[in-house]
Amino acid sequence: MAEWYTRWSQKPLGSDPVRVRLSPTAPIIMIATDLKTGRIYQENGQPLQVIKYEHIKVSRGSANVKVRVRNLITGQVLDKGYIATAKVEDADVQTKTTQYLYNDGSYIFMDPTTFEQFSISEDVLGKAADFLIEGEKAIVQYFDGRPISVDLPASLVFEIQYTEPGYKGNTVTNVQKEATLTNGTVVKVPIFIKIGDKIKVDTRSGEYISKA
Repeated sequence: MAEWYTRWSQKPLGSDPVRVRLSPTAPIIMIATDLKTGRIYQENGQPLQVIKYEHIKVSRGSANVKVRVRNLITGQVLDKGYIATAKVEDADVQTKTTQYLYNDGSYIFMDPTTFEQFSISEDVLGKAADFLIEGEKAIVQYFDGRPISVDLPASLVFEIQYTEPGYKGNTVTNVQKEATLTNGTVVKVPIFIKIGDKIKVDTRSGEYISKA
């Protein structure tokens, strides 16, 4: 069986007095001041990741917490506010290293430990679908047992399958043209790039970085 990790299982329960777990299956309860940047918690069954945290002191020693969060399922960004002592529920978000295999109408991945194969929808993949390489590793995040996001390395190397020829001797990098990668994705590249060249691409923005 594959080994699964959660953010709370790597830390002994007794080492964090503000996080309470009543039973092995009960959710972990935190307080709002635990919602630091990067923390993932859940609300109304939705996993939310904190992208900005602000602690605001008010009169008579009380305080409020304001956070900006991203819904890890919908991608929506929201602003939320809580009393500093308000209880919030930790999210059981698991991450797993997988290997992308192929696309036969569905995007097929494999658990390299168990060799189990499974599919992930294009909606979950998002922009990552444009930069998948057969055999390349991908980090999959799960919430409630279902994949909610896929992360690729920040940059990957691709071969140019087709592009219009540039001008001989032209090495200017700020003049660009379209090029088709071997996986079918079209990106902008400098005019001196030619068919068969290998280039490094930023998988987050889709931008050309350099020749590989």
